Amino acid sequence: MKKRITVLTGAGISAESGISTFRDSDGLWNNYRIEDVATFDAWKRNPDLVMDFYNQRRKQLHEVEPNAAHFALKKLEEKYDVQIVTQNVDNLHERAGSSNILYLHGELTKARSSVDPSLVNEINGWELKIGDLCEKGSQLRPHIVWFGEMVPAMEEAVQITKDSDILLIVGTSLVVYPAAGLVNHVRYGTPIYLVDPKGTEMYIPNLTIIPEKATTGMQKILETLM
Repeated sequence: MKKRITVLTGAGISAESGISTFRDSDGLWNNYRIEDVATFDAWKRNPDLVMDFYNQRRKQLHEVEPNAAHFALKKLEEKYDVQIVTQNVDNLHERAGSSNILYLHGELTKARSSVDPSLVNEINGWELKIGDLCEKGSQLRPHIVWFGEMVPAMEEAVQITKDSDILLIVGTSLVVYPAAGLVNHVRYGTPIYLVDPKGTEMYIPNLTIIPEKATTGMQKILETLM
């Protein structure tokens, strides 16, 4: 029976594919206020702006490719049972071939009903428009967990983390909650690896820090774990 690796990924793994991060000095939040594009109040106040913001993110996603770090996670499946829990909303893990992906914050390539969250549809192309309706006749909204909204997948993510034999954290600074709290749910003695050039100031037992960007750091992980 294969050992289980749970991988928590964040914006740093996709940045090397050319996807803008939100929190770095040149990140998206320098051009947009959270309150204007990533809250339910923003959606009610100015749906055109919110829709355009995510359309542009989706258009960018169609222009980039998975990088070596994404493919390295797929490579781990040769020896391990790999479960990815991602804070990202892009589909680069899927496109790299990873088998098991849990999206904490939604999926950029999908839309959902604004009256029934269980009605989720794939978006054809990159553009979602005002007037695109679900089968119940309500406006489709981006299938994104906005700031202030509940994270529906969190309970499943906690259980996945508890079942880990190894926890691997790639490209996230462990400052965005509730996802950052997942590290507290591993069993006692579980090895934890963090791939991030900035490391962490948190005290985490059994932690090995690889202070590199995702692509080069994941090559070191492969050398260690394979």
